[in-house]
Amino acid sequence: MYYDDELEEYDEYEYEDGYEYQDSYADDYDDPNADAWVDEWEVSTLAGGGFSSLAITGLLPVAAIGVSLVMFLVFLRFAVTEMPEVDLPTTTVLQVQPETELVVSGALSPLFTPSVQYWQAEIVQWAGEWGLDPNLVATVMQIESCGNPDAVSSAGATGLFQVMPFHFQATENPYDPYTNAYRGMSYLSRSLESFGGDVKMGLAGYNAGIGGASRGEANWPAETVRYTTWGVGIYQDAKAGNHESATLNEWLSRATGMCNAAIQRLGLTP
Repeated sequence: MYYDDELEEYDEYEYEDGYEYQDSYADDYDDPNADAWVDEWEVSTLAGGGFSSLAITGLLPVAAIGVSLVMFLVFLRFAVTEMPEVDLPTTTVLQVQPETELVVSGALSPLFTPSVQYWQAEIVQWAGEWGLDPNLVATVMQIESCGNPDAVSSAGATGLFQVMPFHFQATENPYDPYTNAYRGMSYLSRSLESFGGDVKMGLAGYNAGIGGASRGEANWPAETVRYTTWGVGIYQDAKAGNHESATLNEWLSRATGMCNAAIQRLGLTP
């Protein structure tokens, strides 16, 4: 919020250039008490010198302080030069290791189907661009299209990541793998961020919309419940480095047609 502060204007002070210096002051003046001052000075001086008794008595403590300071400096020099060397104990710095380290794999788990493994290089690239785990990106591709860039759902979602049309600009090709991945990963990243990185909630937001996921699991559509069950199970197995996944096999039993279409589209051998 911006505020328009009104600056107060101040009038400059005007000085008179005609000020005249008064040089008529006399160098000497008549002091009616002059004689008294002289008398007092003569009384306070000692015989044989021109210093007042107050000045003389003030020098005595100063001299004593000076002698004491010299003696202290001599003692300090002796103490420093004669001080024996003492070996100080060394301080050991303990290296505290974190309980867990964040490790992002640069390769995919071998459990994904060949039609998803086909996109391995691109998946790693897209995951790196959005700061995501490649295995999570592959999990979404697996259950969304099985790796078919031409996949279309009954709801109108298209491409590798089944992105709805309203996420694209008018000039964009939703079937282009890179464009589709950009829009899909953008929303997945946003969904994960909305739920503090929770994978289950992030997947629910990707499937049902962030607003739909926010209503609570009890209010999720049955499709979203199945989606998160498969997604979380497959991702956990992939993250663990497993070569097989019971959850993926269960999903494949329901998605045979979709994966066969992906194999044909990519020219892979069944």
